[in-house]
Amino acid sequence: MQNGDNHNLILGSTSVYRRELLSRLGIPFQVESPAVDETPRAGESPAALALRLALAKAEAVSVRFPNAIVIGSDQVADLNGVPLGKPGNHANATAQLQRMRGQMVVFQTAVAVVCQATGFRQSDLAQVRVQFRNLSDGEIEAYLCAERPYDCAGSAKSEGLGIVLLESIENDDPTALIGLPLIRTATLLRAAGLRLLGN
Repeated sequence: MQNGDNHNLILGSTSVYRRELLSRLGIPFQVESPAVDETPRAGESPAALALRLALAKAEAVSVRFPNAIVIGSDQVADLNGVPLGKPGNHANATAQLQRMRGQMVVFQTAVAVVCQATGFRQSDLAQVRVQFRNLSDGEIEAYLCAERPYDCAGSAKSEGLGIVLLESIENDDPTALIGLPLIRTATLLRAAGLRLLGN
């Protein structure tokens, strides 16, 4: 399959962060909201939750656009096996960062690619190990007032001021922490038949 051969590329996400990241690949795509319930299941690990939601988002959009190649993605902060999602508000973000200070947190970032027409359905997971500094309450408050990262898993907006919350980052896919692991995404898109570079 070649670009434009009845297989449009769709990002099944309303995240501005994922939209910006995907645009780096230089291929045209459209954005559709997946409208998926992100409630964790009882006993579900953060990694399993991220993978399930990434696939659910891709499949929800692919049902509406069966000829398209659809990307779904999800990120869950994993604090000793406990999932931390998007805080939604200041109080929740404060509580999250207070729990994470001085801790190693694994950000589980999953990506899935689905095409109903070809039967393609694959997913992958990028794990980013982040060591948080032992933050004071004042530092947490100043950061939250400056960034308002209420739509970021674990309240950590690493591409902005959130980088000063951290001591170290360990990963093999440098955009994973922002929300879309582009190395894994590109691999899945090539497997789905999408041409990314020239001929």
